[in-house]
Amino acid sequence: MKLSKFKYELPDKQVALFPTENRDEARLMVINRKTKSVEHRIFKDIVEYFNDGDVMVFNNTKVFPARLYGNKEKTGAKIEVFLLRELNHDQRLWDVLVDPARKIRIGNKLYFGEDDSLVAEVIDNTTSRGRTLRFLFDGQYDDFKKILYSMGETPLPTKYINRPVTPEDKDRYQTIFAKHEGAVAAPAAGLHFSKTLLKRLEIVGVNFAEITAHVGLGNFRNVDVEDLTKHKMDSEQIFIEQNCVDIVNKGKDEHKNVCAVGISTLRTLESSVSTSGYLKPFEGWTNKFIFPPYDFSVPSSLITNFHHPYSTMLMTTSAFAGFDFLMSSYQIALKEGYRFGPYGDAMLIL
Repeated sequence: MKLSKFKYELPDKQVALFPTENRDEARLMVINRKTKSVEHRIFKDIVEYFNDGDVMVFNNTKVFPARLYGNKEKTGAKIEVFLLRELNHDQRLWDVLVDPARKIRIGNKLYFGEDDSLVAEVIDNTTSRGRTLRFLFDGQYDDFKKILYSMGETPLPTKYINRPVTPEDKDRYQTIFAKHEGAVAAPAAGLHFSKTLLKRLEIVGVNFAEITAHVGLGNFRNVDVEDLTKHKMDSEQIFIEQNCVDIVNKGKDEHKNVCAVGISTLRTLESSVSTSGYLKPFEGWTNKFIFPPYDFSVPSSLITNFHHPYSTMLMTTSAFAGFDFLMSSYQIALKEGYRFGPYGDAMLIL
């Protein structure tokens, strides 16, 4: 499968800059792989497609305020720092991206806060854009984390949502079941679920399972090779606990619908599968890249948003739906005015 196959024209006006007023009232396109049918619904109608004993698997990762703005020592030049992951708890070491990268060297100090109350030193250049920062803070770790996060901003993916962050984004760019901190991007499909909708699904008899996949920026990284087999995904930390395994495998045994909510959940489930096709517990990292053709072992349905041209998320979705069927469905979505991106509308693939 080649990169150029994933080109389509996406008008700017159809990229969602803001979420719908209510989480569960985004539009929902339902596509059925067997019948090749397409339906147009509202997201909360999703209840009608699930039955007693079916399983929904959510990603319970929690987004942290990863974007900071600081100033370089001496010159005072404004620097954007994007926190990727904490490397060392005790030494206050973080893996970060900096912009503009060319102005930052090892040994430079960066100052954050109106009174420069937080200082970081650049101690390593790991990639062309990446850096390792050591925050110079002598107090308790909890105090450090509180100060660091108070200065951070909700990390909207500016590649897709190019506007200033609002106070509402702190809540809306987070799922209602977020528990375990570590993501720098929200698992977008999960943003559509409200407490009321979860309750309605529970009443139907749908069983909920949770994985943790700390979504990184690799989902938004450009694919710069035509041959997709040569693209390397960034590794993401994932956790699959025994309770999730039991719920999912029971659903498989009983031939129930096992639905992956989001691409991050889909990749996580497919990253730990036994030779007989059952889910296994796992704690570690995955850089699994799914693109057509691919035979899925665990999920039988998928909830996802509408993805941008050339994105790895579009490629993974096409592997699940079938390339031709998905791309024709996208043309219908464009014609019908569906909204694309992390704050956009949703698709249920049966």
